[in-house]
Amino acid sequence: MLTLQRRAADSAAPEAERALFQDTLAEYCWARDVAGLAPRTLQRLVAPVLELCSFYDVVPWRLTSRDLDRYFSGEGKPGQRSTMLSKMTRIDGYFAFLEQRYAGEILRRFGAAVASPVDAFNRPVHRGDFGLRIPPSSRATKDFFASWRDALPTSRKYPVAVRNYVMSKITYLSGVRAAELCAVRIGDVHWENGQWGRFLVRGKGARGSGPREREAYLFAEGRALLWWYMEEIRGELHDDADDPHAPLFPSERLPKAIAALNMPIAPAVQPDAFRRALKLASRDHLHGSVTEVFPHLLRHACATHNYEAGMPLWDVQVLLGHTWASTTVGYLATAKGDPELQSLESSRRAVRRLSGES
Repeated sequence: MLTLQRRAADSAAPEAERALFQDTLAEYCWARDVAGLAPRTLQRLVAPVLELCSFYDVVPWRLTSRDLDRYFSGEGKPGQRSTMLSKMTRIDGYFAFLEQRYAGEILRRFGAAVASPVDAFNRPVHRGDFGLRIPPSSRATKDFFASWRDALPTSRKYPVAVRNYVMSKITYLSGVRAAELCAVRIGDVHWENGQWGRFLVRGKGARGSGPREREAYLFAEGRALLWWYMEEIRGELHDDADDPHAPLFPSERLPKAIAALNMPIAPAVQPDAFRRALKLASRDHLHGSVTEVFPHLLRHACATHNYEAGMPLWDVQVLLGHTWASTTVGYLATAKGDPELQSLESSRRAVRRLSGES
């Protein structure tokens, strides 16, 4: 009788494991929903886990690091490094949830120890976000853009060269991200807003909550630059510059399918093309200790140089579109502050206040 009971339990164990797997997926999505993630983000959150488990037809706690290596180096290998990093991060996040909430139950019921198959050996190398991003100095940045603009008339493709220059300078002045700037349409520029006009960007939300719209700032220099681009350059590109839905910065290359349709709106320039253009320009015109810039480094430069010039932290936070001031502080790691001088100034202000009161 005892033997029959054990055999029945053994045969029911796979179904019980799969049922618990489905329960953990649902609870994980509920937990992340409570944390504020957007519905689209929730759908993609567990997709890599389901993909891996479906391939081997096992529950996640039966996966090993060797299984993960075999799959992602063979049949499941993605085409881009960013996709691999994203999948690994999501798998690791789900296993962190399992270890926190279900490790004891899984070990007690099924005798399996929960351990993430993403270990120290197959975890993708991060692309540098943990390193200190050191932007060029304010003077070096000013000289970089001045040298680049002086060289524009000799460019082989003058409208394209001006487009790349204007995109880079606007990125530095407004602190927007590359993907945000590439997605701006002509109708998103509101010349009458604020002191010098602003433009609408669709940026990422805090903690994975999905895209959020916000206004980006041009300031006086950016307004003059963008006005010059719209008046003299934008019309020379091969689409309808009067269409408010047309991209502010269109691509110079039309895919054959779009060219065949003779559509009046060209596709927007892609962030990768923007990064390549900025990289080439930095090699030709940037001098100093920093020899290469990319769009996100210009975003760091925008924050750092405005803060060094006296802009309060709160205003830098608004400029960059951050929800949390702690995020903005990370952009100011290389700001040239002087705590000792600020301490002396604070003491002097206190003395002046006390003297006035007395």
